[in-house]
Amino acid sequence: MSKKIRANLMLLLAALIWGSTFVAQTTASDTVEPFTFLFSRSFLGFLFLIPIICIFNLNANKNLSIDQQKATLKPNKITLIAGIVCGVALTIASYSQQIGISLMTDNASGKAGFITALYIVFTPIFGIILKRKVPKIIALCVPIATIGFYLLCIKSDFTVEIGDLLTLLCAIFFSFHILVIDYFMEKGADPVKTSCIQFLVVGILSLILAFIFEKPDFTNIWNAKLEIMYAGFLSSGIAYTLQIIAQKDADPTSATLLMSLESVFAVLSGWIVLGETLSLKELFGCLLVFIAVILAQVEIPIPKKKKEQKGN
Repeated sequence: MSKKIRANLMLLLAALIWGSTFVAQTTASDTVEPFTFLFSRSFLGFLFLIPIICIFNLNANKNLSIDQQKATLKPNKITLIAGIVCGVALTIASYSQQIGISLMTDNASGKAGFITALYIVFTPIFGIILKRKVPKIIALCVPIATIGFYLLCIKSDFTVEIGDLLTLLCAIFFSFHILVIDYFMEKGADPVKTSCIQFLVVGILSLILAFIFEKPDFTNIWNAKLEIMYAGFLSSGIAYTLQIIAQKDADPTSATLLMSLESVFAVLSGWIVLGETLSLKELFGCLLVFIAVILAQVEIPIPKKKKEQKGN
């Protein structure tokens, strides 16, 4: 299996986990406040990754002494910076998303999935600003995917409210988060350690903000334990780590299209778990999204110019 295919499968699994997490976020918003939910899931993600780092480190440094192995556990400078920057971006994106979902009055899972997935539009735009090469096929994929998201997630006339605007802010910072990961992975940052550090940063920042703006209650946290554990272990611990590992071998713009499948999985999860039904329009939206994702993975061969034959 090629590195690109493996990376794409990792991103697809991450999208599946994220999509189903929208249901957990929606139900948890009735019990716990946004920053409280965020620090709870983030610390679980951080704790989940510590033994994984130790296992990876042991396998990679079997021939070293115990003291040398302990020394390699420490993140290098670029990994530490990557974790901090990613953590700040993820804090803003995750909080905007969670509070946006809590303020939506109708079809929160599907609508949030659509607006969040707009990072597929922002990422190539920011990539152009940063002078990154964007595949030409993306110019076709982005509008197809955007139309698909609209058909999939918007059930009535689209009206702008505070929850929509906050989720739109979330999409902007998720696109920034993707480009930052790509930048630091190219600089040699360790992917798993970066993920671990970013969740520690998110946990600390959201814990401080929770005590400033909210009143964390252990009873409410315990009542939402299943949603928090799902979001913490699977979405934070596994899915975000898969994203960081996969982005080392995946094109960042194509990666956004794959990860944007979370909106499809969000609606499907809402249908299965919450009893929401899919209309013909929404099913057609799913089809358009899958077409866009498949097209994004197609490499268009560029014909080489034939050299002019010199005359005798």
